[in-house]
Amino acid sequence: MALRRRARYMLGAMKRLALIAAVLLASAPAFAQQTQPRTQSPAQSAPRGAGIVRPLPPLAAAPTAEAEYRDCLARAAQNPAIAYEDAMGWARTRGGGEPALHCAGVALFNRGEFRQAAQAFTELAARFRDRRTLVRASLAAQAGHAWLAADEPARASAAFGAALDIAPEVATFWIDRAEALAAEKKYWEAIDDLNRAADLDAQRGDIYAFRAAAYRRVEALDLALEDAERAVRLAPRMPEAWLERGILKQLKGDKDGARRDWRETLLIDPEGAAADAARAQIERMELGVR
Repeated sequence: MALRRRARYMLGAMKRLALIAAVLLASAPAFAQQTQPRTQSPAQSAPRGAGIVRPLPPLAAAPTAEAEYRDCLARAAQNPAIAYEDAMGWARTRGGGEPALHCAGVALFNRGEFRQAAQAFTELAARFRDRRTLVRASLAAQAGHAWLAADEPARASAAFGAALDIAPEVATFWIDRAEALAAEKKYWEAIDDLNRAADLDAQRGDIYAFRAAAYRRVEALDLALEDAERAVRLAPRMPEAWLERGILKQLKGDKDGARRDWRETLLIDPEGAAADAARAQIERMELGVR
């Protein structure tokens, strides 16, 4: 996978991190932080650095635990190597539990260790098997994004499918799996998932931008352009929507319209991946390259 495409998957995944963090923080009783370290027995050890696996005691110091979790996530964004060591120390010696292990997974992701991060998120999701279903679904989806970043779309599809098995009412998970299916070149299946997402949240512009791209891949250009128009109306600050509409306009022979849309892409986010693609499209059109 090209570096820019991988970076796009990382950005999308980290945006969705906010959902997981919010739900974890809202589940304060799961954040019990011990004031004294515990002795860890071999039976309490988990494979692949997943930390201590044991039931959490009743909440003792929720504000302190929440503050440490937030600080850990901030370090994971700024210095993931140090954040990973801190998170694992918190998990092993100070009863950090799920928040610590989640922070460790985020740090692995930010270090570019995508397969290890996917495994960490999957193992953490298993800890919520009988509780907090939204957290478990969100962690499965986070694993899916890590698999996408690792260029393993089939595993990503399976992870997003696990999220949907738990929470089929969440439109984002249908969009996530559609992205993975498209990476596998299963465009009609991706369209099916995006249809489900649209049924759940018809006002999300990203659904139509992604579905437009999928329709384009199966050469259903009229349907694709219809979706791209809707995406631009609903999400006028989404550069991918303008990029896709420009591509479709070019395919329809409207070169001036395509150029205008790609220039809008550049104005919205001049440093983003969509802008890079728009520049490439403009250059190719100027050179007469199809």
